Formats: sequence, C-alpha cells, structure tokens
Amino acid sequence: MLRTLGAALAAVLALTGLAASADAGRSPATTAMTPATAATPTPTPTYACPPALPVTGQVTGATTTSITITYWMVLSPPCGYDPPLLISLFASREDATAWRDPVAEAVTGPERSGKVTLGGLTPGTEYWFRFGDTKGTRDPYVIGGPARTLSLCSATATIDSRWDGGFVATVTVRNDGAEPVPGWLVSWRWSGDEHIRSVWGGVVEGAGQDVAVRNASWNGTLAPGGSATFGLLVAAGTTPAAITPVCGR
Repeated sequence: MLRTLGAALAAVLALTGLAASADAGRSPATTAMTPATAATPTPTPTYACPPALPVTGQVTGATTTSITITYWMVLSPPCGYDPPLLISLFASREDATAWRDPVAEAVTGPERSGKVTLGGLTPGTEYWFRFGDTKGTRDPYVIGGPARTLSLCSATATIDSRWDGGFVATVTVRNDGAEPVPGWLVSWRWSGDEHIRSVWGGVVEGAGQDVAVRNASWNGTLAPGGSATFGLLVAAGTTPAAITPVCGR
C-alpha cells in the first residue's frame, strides 16, 4: 500500500516538472500578454500675446524732399514681426487708414530697430506712415503722422492797421533754401469770424476758416534769400492778436 502511494506521488511530481519545463520553453509569441494602458495626451498650451504694440516708430528727421522714420520691432512672431519691414507713406490720414495709394515705400534692413529714409517727396507737405512686412502682412495698429517735409520758404504776417470791423495785414514770404523757389503757397487758419475782402500780390485759394494764398503770376519765383509780399483786407468782428502763416507748396 505504501509503495503504491509513493509511486503515485512520484508520477505527479514528474508531470508537474514537465509542465513547468514546457512553460519555460514556450516562445514569447505564445505567452499571454496583459494589455498596456494608453497614455493620456498632454494638451498643447495656448500662447497669449502680451498687451503691447508689435512695432512702433516716429519721425526723427526731415528735409525738403525726404522724411526719416526710426522704428522698433517690439515683438517677434507669433505676436509681432521679423525684419525686414515695409514702411509705406501716404498723402492723407484717410489714405493711410484705408492703405490706399501710397506715395512712397521703403524696406528696412535686417535689424530689429533702425532708421529708414523715404525720399522724392514734396516740400512743405504732410504725410502719414504705416508698417507691414515684405510677406504682405499689414500692421493694424500704428498710423504715424502727420510727418511734414521742410518748406523751401517761410512766411510771417504783420497787422498794419485795425478798426472796428476789420484790419489790413501784410504777409512776407522768404526763400530760406539754397535753390530757387518756383512758386509758393501760404496757408493759415482763422481763429474767429475773419473773412478776406480783397488781396493784392497773391491769389486766394482757401475759404472759410482755412485760408490759402498762392503767388501771383509775377512774384512766384524767389531766388535764394529773396522775398515777396502780399496784402490782405479782412473783415472781422474782432481783430486777431496775430496771424501765423505756413509757407509750402
């Protein structure tokens, strides 16, 4: 009886050893695998641009035919620009707002800050500037100006006599440059109810509060250092303390 039980136990142990050997020799392909848990994706952060202008600039120089603009590229993409910049010049603020009919354009260098000079302009004239890049992106924020080229001439006014209801004034136009002035235009703005009754030595072009007087046919050309005058008879309830004309063309 004991021999029979020992034989049965030996057989069981032998079978167990064979099974273990079979599992050990089994290839990885036949081994049962526990499915892996999928990794949770990391969300991409949203970049928030700071509350700052990406580019700005100001007029730092002018001649009779050019304007120099100094610029700073404050921010880089995606909130700003990379050089070079395209600077556009317009004849009015309305044209600048609509990006319409630029009168001059210039491309900056590779620097993030620097100066650009736009030439071929009209003396004594106001301009407005805007920024963009050479890829066609237009800055929606900055409309700079007015930037004024220097005049070839200057003008001063003297009130010669006054009375209740009006006055007489003389305006002197001078050529301050080194080249002859082929023609001049003097303008100013009335402060009250002034109204020109007559003018001699010039031709009135403006009306209302904004006044402009251009040269007559015989006194438009001014040599360097030369001058011309014109006179005004003005009706006014109150005579102004002074007239501040600006000479241009």
